Amino acid sequence: MSNVTLRIGGRSYTVACAEGEEQHVAMLGRLIDEKVATMGTAGGQNEVRSLLFASLLLADELHDARQAKGQAPAVPAAEPVPELAPALERIAQRIENLAGRFDNA
Repeated sequence: MSNVTLRIGGRSYTVACAEGEEQHVAMLGRLIDEKVATMGTAGGQNEVRSLLFASLLLADELHDARQAKGQAPAVPAAEPVPELAPALERIAQRIENLAGRFDNA
C-alpha cells in the first residue's frame, strides 16, 4: 500500500492506494480540485458540501459521457421521491456538523 497526498480546495488529504496507482490517484485528485475551483465559493459552501457538489458534477459528466457512447448508466435511473429531500438535507447537515467537529479538533 502507498499513500498519496492530494491537494483539493486548498487542503491536503492523504489517501491510501495500491502500489503503482499513485500517479493515477494524483491525477484524479487534480480533476476534483479543478472542479472545486470552477465552482467558486457560491453561497459560502463549506468544505464537505463543496466536495459533495464537485462529486455530483463529476458523476454527471461521467453519466453524460457514458450515454454519448451508448453505454447503460452505472445506476438505473429512479423516479424522484420528493419526500426524501428533507431526510437528505438532514443527513447533509449532520455530515457538515461532523466535519466541523474534525476541523475544530
